Amino acid sequence: MPQDIFGTPVVAAPMAGGTSTPGFVAAVHAAGGLGFLAAGYKDAAAMQADIRTARDAGARFGMNVFVPDPAQLAPSAAGRAELEEYRRRLRPDALRYGVDLPPLRFDDDDAWTDKIDALLADPVELVSFTFGLPGRETVRALQRAGSAVLATVTTAAEAERAADQGVDALVVQHASAGGHSAAFLPEPAGPGRGAAAGGQGSTADLVAAVRAAVALPLVGAGGIMDAAGVRSVRAAGAVAAQLGTAFLRTEESGARTLHKDALASPHFTETALTRAFTGRQARALVNEFVRDHRDAPEGYPAVHHLTAPLRAAAAAAGDAERLNLWAGTGWQQARAGSVAEILAGLLD
Repeated sequence: MPQDIFGTPVVAAPMAGGTSTPGFVAAVHAAGGLGFLAAGYKDAAAMQADIRTARDAGARFGMNVFVPDPAQLAPSAAGRAELEEYRRRLRPDALRYGVDLPPLRFDDDDAWTDKIDALLADPVELVSFTFGLPGRETVRALQRAGSAVLATVTTAAEAERAADQGVDALVVQHASAGGHSAAFLPEPAGPGRGAAAGGQGSTADLVAAVRAAVALPLVGAGGIMDAAGVRSVRAAGAVAAQLGTAFLRTEESGARTLHKDALASPHFTETALTRAFTGRQARALVNEFVRDHRDAPEGYPAVHHLTAPLRAAAAAAGDAERLNLWAGTGWQQARAGSVAEILAGLLD
């Protein structure tokens, strides 16, 4: 696989939940970058509709898919008890908005089989995976169909595991990245620690550690907000930088206005990794919900479904204190404007 697989030094991260729309991806392409659509939280038909819309716009793009975790879909009795206790602790939030908390769900694999079947039947140029590895057979099938396959990793150990599956390239995600951590192996104790528990060193340091472990093309991700950040990860061995938070406030971003405004508000002064909203570590602006539920249990996507009505109600009420405000550590540098304006600054 050629090192210039991306054809640009700037990749717009796949941001599930409505941010990475086909229009956003098309704007990234038109401005000289490469965007990724996000299949997460959608069924296969919705994913395919996004693909058609992006193609109709003439955009070059990739598709990101969540890998289900069998352990989270079949938790132990102790794990279920922890989740039931968390459901009990969320009742005051439900009363605040007058909504009902749903029963716990353990049956949602994010339409994994349907999405893979759809991508094999109608291939896209690039397919990336988050939260785990798809398996050698899936990697090979997608490659035979004509897609290049990327895995998202947070440590050198995860990179080696991904390389063993035959993927074409890696997205190397540092702990400073906004949104969900892609970590899928237990946290290592030494250098190269990933996003699961706060990381170690800079994004460039992590890229260099992964570069020393594997020979695949790398994309550096996490806390990159400007041209200097892009240059730093490329100097460390990446062929491109992936940015998400830097694009959240753009006109074309599908993020909620409440989220965009929170990124610009002096009220929010820090980010933290939290499981409070989805049961999986994700970096967000620290608001009341994050502070109230610092000990939220592991359990994705069970917690995601459990808090969904709370998040929807908070959004409808304009309550930024109870909403998941995903943000990387460089969020204060996020600027409003068009995608073209932001990308122009990144390509300097």
